[in-house]
Amino acid sequence: MTLGKVVGTIVATQKDEKLTGGKLLVVQEMALDGEMLERYAVAVDSVGAGMHEVVLVAMGSSARLTVATQDRPVDAVIMAIVDSVEILGDTVYRK
Repeated sequence: MTLGKVVGTIVATQKDEKLTGGKLLVVQEMALDGEMLERYAVAVDSVGAGMHEVVLVAMGSSARLTVATQDRPVDAVIMAIVDSVEILGDTVYRK
């Protein structure tokens, strides 16, 4: 899993029929200390995430294991909206 922040949306009117109804979001990867990295992914949203929310993203074959993405041609899925991140007793992120 990767930590990231939703920074954009993708609209695709013509796509594989198995992607119909799925919301596509652009997620910028985030280091555990909160630093934004220069890596991005397009992920199917399975939890109702919104702009600027910190999320957990599963990639690869694991991305097809949620109810929203099962048997769909996806490589990344937003599977959680993060409330807080604590490392070694310090809170580095709180919603």
